[in-house]
Formats: sequence, C-alpha cells, structure tokens
Amino acid sequence: MDNVVEYTYFISRRYANRPNIIWVMGGDVRASVNLPVFNRMAEIIKKNNPEYLVGYHPFGRTSSSNWLHEEPWLDFNMFQSGHRRYDQSSLGAWDDNAVKEEFYGEDNWKYVLHDYGLSPIKPTLDAEPSYEQILQGLHDETQPYWQAQDVRRYAYWSVFAGAMGHTYGDNSVMQFYRDRNRKGSYGAKDLWQEAIHHVGSSHMMHLRSLMESVDFSSGHSADELLLSGQKEKYDRIAVFAAKDYILCYDYLGSSFKLNLISYKDKIMEAYWFDPTSGVYSFVTDVTGKDELTAEPPKRQGDGNDWVLVVK
Repeated sequence: MDNVVEYTYFISRRYANRPNIIWVMGGDVRASVNLPVFNRMAEIIKKNNPEYLVGYHPFGRTSSSNWLHEEPWLDFNMFQSGHRRYDQSSLGAWDDNAVKEEFYGEDNWKYVLHDYGLSPIKPTLDAEPSYEQILQGLHDETQPYWQAQDVRRYAYWSVFAGAMGHTYGDNSVMQFYRDRNRKGSYGAKDLWQEAIHHVGSSHMMHLRSLMESVDFSSGHSADELLLSGQKEKYDRIAVFAAKDYILCYDYLGSSFKLNLISYKDKIMEAYWFDPTSGVYSFVTDVTGKDELTAEPPKRQGDGNDWVLVVK
C-alpha cells in the first residue's frame, strides 16, 4: 500500500484521454491475495476515469465475482475458464484449484450462468479461455494442443450463454515468442510473427458479424427450444434466441430438433452459418412450422461445428 496511490494516479492520468481503454485490475491471481490494494487501485482509477469500464482478471477457473461482485467500481465480471480439459481437474501443479473453487472443465458457459445468477446483475465474459496452440493443461509437453475448433467452441458457448463478448488468445502471441533457440512457455513452437496468422483468430470476426446481424441485446440462452433435449459436454447445442431469431451452435455437427411454435406468426427462414468462413447456406422456409429437424452439412477439416440461424 505504500506506493499504490502514487502509482495508480500516475497511470490513470497517463491514459485518461485514451478512448480505447478498459481497465483491468489483478492479473491472473485470486483477489484475496491483496484485496485492499486491488480495491484502492480500482477506486482511484474509477474516480479519475469515471466513464471507463473497470474489471478484474481472476485466477484460472474462477470468476471475479468470487471476491468482488458487490464492489461499486466493478462494472463487469471476468472469468478465466482456462486451458484444461474435462479430465484435468487436478494435475498436481501450482495452478490447481482449491477444493472450494468451481471446476467446470471445458464448460465455460457455466461461468456465465453462475455470474448472471448473482445480484446485482453485471455483464460477464470469458477473459481467458483455452488459447490457440497452447498445451492442453499447460504443463505436459506430451499433451495435444488446443486448435482453432476449440477456440471457436469456447467463444460460441459463452457468447450464446449471454456473455458480453469474448477474449481470443494465442500461445505464441501471448508471450511474443521470437527466438527458437530459447524454450518458450507452454509448448510454444511458432514465432509470434507467424502465430498472428493462426486460423482461429480470423474466425472470431464471423462471430462478431453474426451477433451484430441481430438485436443481440434482446437475446438470451434458450435451451427450452430444444425438442431433442439438451446434452452434455461436446454434444451440447448452445441456443441463443429472441422474439425474431434463433441461433444454435452445434460443435459436433449432430442433428437436433428445434421448437418453432412461438415463431409461427412470423416469416422465418433457416440457414447454416459456417463459423470458419462466415458464409450462410439457405436451408428452408420455416414460416408457420411447429418444429425443425436440423441436419448439419459436413465440412472437410478443422472440425464440423455449425451455427443454425433462424430469422
């Protein structure tokens, strides 16, 4: 606390006139590590820059809501769903979770529902999902790497659950890996100048385009529209809907059945949206229909995930 005021006043004034700033407290740690420092920094920044958003980046597989949800300076929650598979809850590593902390595996959408169940309601987003080309579990170089289809799944699962946005990350870019003669962290193998071209990064703009094509602020998670029922893990069909559209993300490209009864009075058409290219393919006119059986097409390579768009 001896220099937090001086430092925070310096940095908040330095960037006070920058319009593209979102202030993030913490840094991959539990807020309980030094709660008075984080609170004091955030209060000063909010006082000097009241029009800017302020959040907190938490420890792996936790949310800022665990410690800070009721703080008046916290404008939105950030959670870190992290880099572990379903079967990697305990690796005997320094970043294992405490027994009392949540572990949802790859189900990052559960953090969204958790945070929206709190009062007052604040926006939330996945601030650190599995990065493209980072080791699954981080520490063991015999493990596979997370790929483009994985980063898409994390993005669509959380956004379709109602997240305010999403963070894309790449292992080599995160650490600016630039010298193959030196060992990179977490299995980094591509120089950052090469890694900026990893395909998963280019797929994020298609999610943004899709969400901006509808009134996303009126949408909500809508599992109740699945006549075939919701399933677990990779079989999950993430549904996001409003009164004039339905978006369904299907990670495995499996068939499912959708309830359209509440949309019968509207002129509606169904399309397949390719999350790797942003291309729409017309399926059928569903105007006046009670239901739709969705049969996704097949894609060669890079997963078989699709978005059914009904609007």
